[in-house]
Amino acid sequence: MHAERLFGKDKVVFDPAVHVDVPVIAENQHVFPMTLDARALGTVKRIIVLVDLDPLPLPVDFTPGEAAPWLSLRIKLDQRTPVRVAAQTPDGTWHVAGVWVDAAGGGCSAPPVSRAKGDWAQHLGEVRGAVYRSAQATRIRFAVRHPMDTGLVENIPAYNIETIRIMAGKQELSHMAVTGSVSEDPAFTMLLPAGEARPLTIAMHDSNGRDFDGILNPAEPEKHP
Repeated sequence: MHAERLFGKDKVVFDPAVHVDVPVIAENQHVFPMTLDARALGTVKRIIVLVDLDPLPLPVDFTPGEAAPWLSLRIKLDQRTPVRVAAQTPDGTWHVAGVWVDAAGGGCSAPPVSRAKGDWAQHLGEVRGAVYRSAQATRIRFAVRHPMDTGLVENIPAYNIETIRIMAGKQELSHMAVTGSVSEDPAFTMLLPAGEARPLTIAMHDSNGRDFDGILNPAEPEKHP
């Protein structure tokens, strides 16, 4: 069902060139780390993360743009499930890889920690992060305070970040669409081209119509003896 809706009549192949790096067992199903890497495919137009058995099965729809087809993030798991990554190359073909992950369950149906603390509204939209430059790439890491409510918890409506754009001035370098199955206080790591030295804006829009942004200033290139 997911495949027909997502890919339509596009060609789909299972391809070991797409790497999905995850723990085999989810120690914390609310904050499950994963890294995807499709750089071996060359140019990639679009990357989808698919968690087959989650009630919200599409955490991220990533358009790399100027970024490498590589992404690190944290998601929620509601039960034992395949976690897949599908990367679309310019010829329209989807290259798919995935792994089974054991999880105790409930990652999408438990209230976020910030709701229990009651302080989420005071810190909503706060962005923190850093940019690291090297000869190989410009690595950016950022996180934003947001409850990322799924709508599956009683008396807590769905409320999540919907879009994230990486900007250099008015130029969009990369963007992604995200859903409530991304972990609370989302955190991402991305790779931009080496030599990217401009201040970067992380611009976000959420499902209540709020906009948030944060500025990341690149550090000096890392030097090695």
